[in-house]
Amino acid sequence: MNAKILIRIAAALLLIHLLGHLLGHFGWDTPEDLKMQEVVDTMKRYKADFMGATRSMADYYHGYSLMLCFVFGMTICILWFASDFIELARKIVVKILYPIAITYIAFGVIEFLYFFPFAAVISLLTGLFTFAAIIRSQPTQ
Repeated sequence: MNAKILIRIAAALLLIHLLGHLLGHFGWDTPEDLKMQEVVDTMKRYKADFMGATRSMADYYHGYSLMLCFVFGMTICILWFASDFIELARKIVVKILYPIAITYIAFGVIEFLYFFPFAAVISLLTGLFTFAAIIRSQPTQ
């Protein structure tokens, strides 16, 4: 498989992750578990001052989740655009791909520790396919 295809697979995996994240984002505050609903209600109810803003933990949770949606979207775009230039400007594209690969492998580890396996596997695969693209992009001797 050539580097362009590997990068596009990574972008597609991340699109799946983004869609799953969006589904979770818009339903996190209405869990079926009654005890979890109590936690959510408490997160929404109590607000405190922090660095000049009064927010609840639910506000922070919601905001971080939205920011992650945009990070996923931005990364999908960067990967897709990078796939078009991998042969033309390999050195530049590889410099862009390294931090993406490392970041998504780190996301995968964090997701295994704090979230759930499906998200973790998708992030790890995104990082691994990106690394594979870097390797496959190396000029043949």
